[in-house]
Amino acid sequence: MVKELLVILISSSLVNNVVLSQFLGLCPFLGVSKKTETATGMGVAVIFVITLASAVAGLIYQFILVPLDITYLQTIVFILVIAALVQFVEMFLKKFIPSLYQSLGVYLPLITTNCAVLGVALTNVQKNYGIGTGIVNGFATAVGFTVSIVILAGIREKLTYNDIPESFQGMPIVLVTAGLMAIAFCGFSGLL
Repeated sequence: MVKELLVILISSSLVNNVVLSQFLGLCPFLGVSKKTETATGMGVAVIFVITLASAVAGLIYQFILVPLDITYLQTIVFILVIAALVQFVEMFLKKFIPSLYQSLGVYLPLITTNCAVLGVALTNVQKNYGIGTGIVNGFATAVGFTVSIVILAGIREKLTYNDIPESFQGMPIVLVTAGLMAIAFCGFSGLL
């Protein structure tokens, strides 16, 4: 059991990185990765939302949708759960960490529509993960998102001091960097 959870941890965070190999969650990945502090804050918020969404979605799926034979409603139910959790995170940050709330701006509510969050909930159902395994998968996926967004933010901070050709300045160099990161993360595929 521990070996299986360790494989899920490594697989979901590095080998099948949600951003760099599945290409989910690109909007906040590209939009919030200008500063390391903001990227870290977004990563922590995503870790909280995805982990909690995995737990709640797993419970609802296993104890409500399956027994009532209404599993066809899973996508709608998961979206509602995610939206409620994001509202909770947004209220918490606004009250207790207003500077992070301001720096995340429009990208915080976008966690609701972040396809990575919904993708994890649906992946947990498709792979028949139990509630505990689904939580581990959600946590590992969110950690992988955080690792990739923080790395990109660090690189973007360094890029501001470089002499970049005019045609590559701005988003083009960010996309090239993200592509190179995706290629680098392909190297983790030999781990498992």
